[in-house]
Amino acid sequence: MCGIVGFTGTKQAAPILLDGLAKLEYRGYDSAGIAVRDGNGDTEIIKEKGKLKVLGEMTDWGAAVKGCCGIGHTRWATHGEPSAVNAHPHASDDENVIAVHNGIIENYQELREKLIKAGYDFKSQTDTEVAVKLIDYYYKKYSEGPVDAIVRSMLRIRGSYALCVMFKDYPGEIYTARKDSPMIIGITDGETYVASDVPAILKYTRNVYYIGNHEIAKLEKGKAIFYNIDREEITKPLTEIKWDAEAAEKGGYEHFMLKEIHEQPKVIMDTINSVVKDGQISFESVGLTDDDMREIEQIYIVACGSAYHVGMAAQYVIEELTSLSVRVELASEFRYRKMKLKKDSLVIIISQSGETADSLAALRSAKEQGIKTLGIVNVVGSSIAREADNVFYTLAGPEISVATTKAYSTQLIAGYLLALQFAKAREEISEDKYASLIAEINTIPEKIEKILEDKERIQWFSTKLVGIKDAFFIGRGIDYAISLEGSLKMKEISYIHSEAYAAGELKHGPISLIEDGTVVISVVTQPELYEKTVSNMVEVKSRGAHVMGLTTYGNYAMEDTADFTVYIPKMDPLFAGSLSVIPLQLMGYYVSVGKGFDVDKPRNLAKSVTVE
Repeated sequence: MCGIVGFTGTKQAAPILLDGLAKLEYRGYDSAGIAVRDGNGDTEIIKEKGKLKVLGEMTDWGAAVKGCCGIGHTRWATHGEPSAVNAHPHASDDENVIAVHNGIIENYQELREKLIKAGYDFKSQTDTEVAVKLIDYYYKKYSEGPVDAIVRSMLRIRGSYALCVMFKDYPGEIYTARKDSPMIIGITDGETYVASDVPAILKYTRNVYYIGNHEIAKLEKGKAIFYNIDREEITKPLTEIKWDAEAAEKGGYEHFMLKEIHEQPKVIMDTINSVVKDGQISFESVGLTDDDMREIEQIYIVACGSAYHVGMAAQYVIEELTSLSVRVELASEFRYRKMKLKKDSLVIIISQSGETADSLAALRSAKEQGIKTLGIVNVVGSSIAREADNVFYTLAGPEISVATTKAYSTQLIAGYLLALQFAKAREEISEDKYASLIAEINTIPEKIEKILEDKERIQWFSTKLVGIKDAFFIGRGIDYAISLEGSLKMKEISYIHSEAYAAGELKHGPISLIEDGTVVISVVTQPELYEKTVSNMVEVKSRGAHVMGLTTYGNYAMEDTADFTVYIPKMDPLFAGSLSVIPLQLMGYYVSVGKGFDVDKPRNLAKSVTVE
């Protein structure tokens, strides 16, 4: 949520800020602003409600704003309505301190009242203005410099934040601090960049520092100095980002989502190859040994949104291949449960960004109980990656569209490979079965390619759904887990009310909603459950539903029941979800396009949910 970009160097800052913010538009926002300083002169603050295009037109895309040091922000409203006044950057009364902020300050009302008593006026409804004026208060009261003022403020603020701050007395410098909100710093010859996500600075540098929780950085031209919360100078390793800047561009596709759907075969194979060598899974890079796996008796999978749906699918696979008990938990619920975790257990946290607020809190809760943790994340150096005991990196590359596709698919692969290695380590699978299942996983990318080659049929069917108000997805077992994801794709980008149900639950209430023309999408890839699910399709069709069937090649009798049938290549049922989700992703995409919506930036949503 929200986006931050900062720059200090020898180039004009404003065009760089606007370009970087444009790379972060996928995060979701409702207003934008920049603050740029020209040498020792005054800082010019320009901000406005609406899309970045408005700000670009106001500034001739930065050309009209002089200065080589500045900060910029795209805001997703939390405190106060979307407006120019509430947009960032915010300034102290005399513009001594100017800052942008991601996150939520929980005790802002208390701090605001104290600052009003100290003589400060407030123009906005935001919590960010409180942080700016608190920093200004401590800066003037103690006169010990920017780092001291920021640290004192950090000690008073409760909540999450990533801050970029400029001080009138320190031209050419930017100060940044963070707690539970991501921030990276890029360095190249004579230039320093700061941003809330990698795509904003990939064009300029791939050498970055990850600033840690409760740390502060002083940024100068081509230089960064880091401090801990005790104001002590500390050293940080410089990391090279492997992503190619071109990977964050559309590459000829109409939308990032369509591009990312088509990238799935490659990123799935990259993720497989990262741990599978010569037909054997090696978790050396993950840090989870066979001995560790033998000692674990219980797995908790904790995640939000699509990552939670990955956990649902992984649960079926792990429990079929091993004797392990698996529980899948929503991170937003898990973190507040007064649940005693079993000692010999593993908590798996799944998050694309590695910064998801609820998932990060769940990870910390598990660690407080002394439970071993594993992060499945896509972003190197993210908070979950740093704090988990072990990390399985999915190699999806930058995912720009808010609605996840390729990150979801690589997380599924990670779940399969974990299940297989648990089975082998615990001697619950034969060598032949182990080898055949790895070989089967290796066929997934090629089979997805075949599905994508036939996407026009999905596009044609999707045109029939543009006018519908409701849709239902049904399935059993793994098909139910995939139905959950298909339903989410439909609702989050096409704004059609959609629900997914375990097919066997229809008679327990949902079937009362079926009437003439109701669309029901049935996922039917599990042979043992095929007849059961088809019987549910017959039930809804007899009540007037318009039924789509999604099944594997060979199940041609499906056409006797379904009004429209989509076929996927034959696959071991354990891994069929990797194929069946592709038509559902495409369907959500094409319906959204047909309705004329902004596919990559759906309303009210953000890519990385870094606040509760």
